[in-house]
Amino acid sequence: MNRMPRPTSPFKAGGVALLAALGLAACAGGDYPDTPLPTSASASSSATTAAPTTPVSCDNATQTYDPLASVPARSQITDGAMSDIIQRGYLRVGVSADSYLLGANNPRTGQIEGFDIDVARAIAEAIFGDPNKARLVVITAADRIPALQDGRVDLVARNMTMNCARWQDIAFSSEYYHAGQKILVGIDSKATSLDDLKGQRVCAPTGTTSLAKLQEVNDQVGGISIVTAANHTGCLVKFQQGEADAITGDDTVLAGLAAQDPYAKVPDSEAITDEPYGLGIAKENTYFVQYVNAVLDEMRADGRWTKIYNTWLAPSLGKAPKPPTPVYGR
Repeated sequence: MNRMPRPTSPFKAGGVALLAALGLAACAGGDYPDTPLPTSASASSSATTAAPTTPVSCDNATQTYDPLASVPARSQITDGAMSDIIQRGYLRVGVSADSYLLGANNPRTGQIEGFDIDVARAIAEAIFGDPNKARLVVITAADRIPALQDGRVDLVARNMTMNCARWQDIAFSSEYYHAGQKILVGIDSKATSLDDLKGQRVCAPTGTTSLAKLQEVNDQVGGISIVTAANHTGCLVKFQQGEADAITGDDTVLAGLAAQDPYAKVPDSEAITDEPYGLGIAKENTYFVQYVNAVLDEMRADGRWTKIYNTWLAPSLGKAPKPPTPVYGR
């Protein structure tokens, strides 16, 4: 199926510039300079909680560790991993710089902003009393787990789906957002799902559940030409330059892409997957997971979660839903 040519778009002409502005941003976060990415040898872990000696059981990927009874003051924290964070003076957070509305570089301010960023800043504020103590480290989707395992970051806030396979490598907070996989196509397209894209080129970022689902669907229906990129901005550039006919990903991410291209749309259709987002944390740092869960509980109860949603996602996705109900008892 040949796509009708789209009108010349300032987004299409400036696709590479868009990638440079969003995808290649270094770091931002308050007044901090760019954050170096330490190697695993230089990562601090002086007295962390002992790692589990048996595989993590997983009947429900959204089930996480019980939250602390309340968010403790810094002076009350004795856990080794959190003590390292406190002594360092800032929280290192792995984020996206190219996921518009979730985590994207604002070229006007030079700051990375979005839903995920505000959630991360709330965690930093709970620890230090200052949201600017979140030092943002830009990572790709494929680097989310390695960055935690290597000790380059303390927390990943980068629209990461919780699943049982990932629980074997890292730990997750309670679910902080519920997304679903959809497609983005040209405004002239009649496709509403991956099944409708036989004979077309569909882009998904490497290292993502979106790519895994795309491959699964292609194994079933056949005829889809799979295109990959390092991130969704890379997919958008390929879409704008005629190298891909569609993009697949979480509805949150695709809403951000469509907002940047007037010749693209996200069809109004049922999501083809459930994508529960969790904040990623190193597998052995279970106390930090419990601390973060306590902060997220407070955010759900006091309206901060809804306020963050309304700031970033309501204009594209509509009225704020109820925050996801946490599942504890792991």
